[in-house]
Amino acid sequence: MPQRTARGGETGLGFALGHRHPLSAPVMSTAIHTTGHAARRRSARTAQWALLAGLLGLAPLTASSAAAPDHGSAPIEPATSTAMSALLPLPATADTAEITTEFPAETAVSAPQETVLGQGSASYYAAKFHGRRTASGETFDNGDMTAAHRTLPFGTLVRVTNPANGASVVVRVNDRGPFTKGRMIDVSRAAAEQLGLIARGHATVELALIES
Repeated sequence: MPQRTARGGETGLGFALGHRHPLSAPVMSTAIHTTGHAARRRSARTAQWALLAGLLGLAPLTASSAAAPDHGSAPIEPATSTAMSALLPLPATADTAEITTEFPAETAVSAPQETVLGQGSASYYAAKFHGRRTASGETFDNGDMTAAHRTLPFGTLVRVTNPANGASVVVRVNDRGPFTKGRMIDVSRAAAEQLGLIARGHATVELALIES
């Protein structure tokens, strides 16, 4: 077979490849182009998986699942999504347990006790006694709810009830009397008006001692 002699300007490599030399450049260019497309696709898929993992709060997927941790290192715990943790019920503890507040029961206020003293005739003070000194040392006021009794201590509260009309008042004893026979109590004009004594000047009433 005749040998081809290298021409001027041809290198030894070009002469050795002969007619295959022109085809080598396009083939290499196509291979590089194909490899670049594949790398970009893999890079895009990796970025998509990383974005999805970030949204779900999962651990990064780049580490190999087959890699074993070192014996001296702490075990790797998977990350937990904050959104998923919010949906999980928390165990009942002393802090999260329902707090019940107990209010003390209201103490019932007992009504004053009344002791019946009996029935008797009642009259009221004339206007001329207004402003005079009473047996207790107070100045008599016909507009106050006061009364005179022969034996009850000064300051005693007495309920006076007129059974004829059901009217009832509470008066405070601050004077002595009445000294008219058959009379049991004298009340101020203000008390007499509420009991309905003004027209007749006297009436049969019921007395009850109020004890606090």
